[in-house]
Amino acid sequence: MPILDARTLEFFSRSADQTRRLGMRLGGLLQTGDVVLLQGELGSGKTTLVQGMAQGWGSLDAVSSPTFVLVNVYRRPDGHALYHLDAYRLKSAAEALELDLDWMMESGALVVEWPENIQAALPREHLLVRLNWIAEEQRGMVFLAQGSRYETLVQEFRQRVVGG
Repeated sequence: MPILDARTLEFFSRSADQTRRLGMRLGGLLQTGDVVLLQGELGSGKTTLVQGMAQGWGSLDAVSSPTFVLVNVYRRPDGHALYHLDAYRLKSAAEALELDLDWMMESGALVVEWPENIQAALPREHLLVRLNWIAEEQRGMVFLAQGSRYETLVQEFRQRVVGG
């Protein structure tokens, strides 16, 4: 698990369960207003990571890919939500803005799959997670902070994952 620089963390997951556990650690660190962008081809582990994130966030809701509904909402008991947006079918940033992304970030954390499709609608500061399919049970992940809040988030995440 090499550290590329202070704002980047690379991790290799050996199973879907390990990917979920990483997501749990990340989800436990998220705050209202946070934005996490997930890049990766189909089957790279994006939804599996979000399953763990929702659990770490404190939601008991079942997590599934929001491909056909665009946004799934995972609520925790305090009323805050983790919004899971799948931008795969969106054609432009304007379509994403119609979904009221600002309101989502004011009332919870936002996780976006396929962010490259709506880049202009997303905040400059965010946590980018690049996921790669390596083998049947292996995924590569690079966590890249964009902005000071996310640099702190990556440092805290690193502590929870590798210690030290």
